[in-house]
Amino acid sequence: MLQFDEEKQQKQLEDLKQQEEEDLVSILAASKYNIPYINLAGVVIDNEALRIIPEDEARVLGIAPFKLVGKKAHVAILSPRPELVSSVEKRVEGQGFSPVLYMASHASVEKVWKRYHEISLASASKSGGLDISNQILLSIADKVRSITDIKGVVEEVTRETHKTSQLLEVLLGSAIALDASDVHIEPEQETVRLRYRLDGLLHDAMVLEQKTNRLLNSRIKLLSGMKITAENTPQDGRFSIFLKSGEEVNIRTSTIPSAYGETIVMRVLNPKSIKGKLEDLGMEPRLFEIVNKEITKPHGLILLTGPTGSGKTTTLYAFLRKIYNPEIKIITIEDPIEYHITGITQTQADHKKGFTFLEGLRSALRQDPDVVMVGEIRDAETAKIAVEAALTGHMVFSTLHTNNAAGVIPRLIDLEVNPKIIPSALSVSMAQRLIRKLCEHCKKERTATQPDDTLLRKILESAAQKGKELSRYGVTPDQKITLWEPVGCEKCDNTGYKGRIGVFEAILTNEAIEKIIPENPSEREIKRVAQTQGILDMKEDGIIKALHGITSLEEVRSVVDIEED
Repeated sequence: MLQFDEEKQQKQLEDLKQQEEEDLVSILAASKYNIPYINLAGVVIDNEALRIIPEDEARVLGIAPFKLVGKKAHVAILSPRPELVSSVEKRVEGQGFSPVLYMASHASVEKVWKRYHEISLASASKSGGLDISNQILLSIADKVRSITDIKGVVEEVTRETHKTSQLLEVLLGSAIALDASDVHIEPEQETVRLRYRLDGLLHDAMVLEQKTNRLLNSRIKLLSGMKITAENTPQDGRFSIFLKSGEEVNIRTSTIPSAYGETIVMRVLNPKSIKGKLEDLGMEPRLFEIVNKEITKPHGLILLTGPTGSGKTTTLYAFLRKIYNPEIKIITIEDPIEYHITGITQTQADHKKGFTFLEGLRSALRQDPDVVMVGEIRDAETAKIAVEAALTGHMVFSTLHTNNAAGVIPRLIDLEVNPKIIPSALSVSMAQRLIRKLCEHCKKERTATQPDDTLLRKILESAAQKGKELSRYGVTPDQKITLWEPVGCEKCDNTGYKGRIGVFEAILTNEAIEKIIPENPSEREIKRVAQTQGILDMKEDGIIKALHGITSLEEVRSVVDIEED
């Protein structure tokens, strides 16, 4: 018995009507409107093309941008009336593209319109920049309150077919929401590990599929200006996230080949994280008074030391903000510019073009500055020019790689700076580290163990014998030694810590230091002479912060050798 398949017949009828429409549009395009016809049924739609015209506007005009090739935007149009064509051309040209128009059927245009819901609220993807609206950041921040929340948000995004753009935005938006300093993407044998650095320590967020990582890898390289096909050589790049609030977050990208693919690290340089005031950095009262006085002098050289990630740049920016006023000219040479300060001339080193810290410093000194900030002194020539600048009426701030404040003078001598002129130029040598602060909501008081009690009393007694006024810091060698420890709660993502603060030490270039410089002194000799200055060293500073419950003794131990004599 013959059965009538109504559903099949209906499908054939719809296909026939659609084909008739395609044939009619093809004829009209050629004979009436003289523009190319296109059927988008088998064409891959470019998400980036959708970004040049918003969905509501595209639907009103009856148009569908579907592909970008260089500076040409390919646009399908339902009814190529002259006035509409003119309007579309102006609209596309206003976005910086040359329009290439096609006539298409309703089915083709509808296919493109359906893709609008799949693109995110981020609005750009050209090399070097990614615009993310506050709306998407607020959305991510609302969903990501802790490192464990990232997995759920990523899984939600990866269920979409066209997911790479949204995935990158979620990863970076989560980093901004959590105040992470770095995002690590590390391929392993079967999966890819995603980690975030929070308050100086790495935390596992989740694992990604290898297939997802390959798409993400290409996307990051494209934005960072890297070669997408170069997988066996290390590459460095950068791009910016342009927030709709007007702020710019810089992302420094690094790739290295590993056993199972390329490892990518994205360093998040968020202006919010380096807007701290000098008063909020954690300097002890006597050091704060000294620094506040020295940075306002008309000339001199102040050098900061410490490992990468110890907060030196934040401190330098705090100096600049503290001394800024419209009557002085301040020039910086940075790599990169991490935060833009109104009223200050900031320049970026570009080693590929030969604009190094050395060339930047030479150029800056020809601009009649009062204050110059050099991101880092790396070579003998830069060191010599920085010292000469300090001698000729300029205030110079910079950084140097040594382990402690006492290492600054030996390092300058190693860099061939004349020891006779160092005392006249160098005002203050500073060293710093960052330690995590205990969470105020869950930290717990505890009695010190006997070994810790003995050690801490010995350190406090030694500091008092060197003339350091411990009473100024609310501690004495004979007090009850009480410490605090992390517990973990929802407020601190169960780590027991929230935020970081600096521990500092400094050495003034006074008469006693000046006398020993010609003898090419060692760090130990400089430390011994500087003990009479009454400034806490990093060990003492950290211990006092631990006794006041700002941090834990274990955290101080992680950055400073407190048992060192």
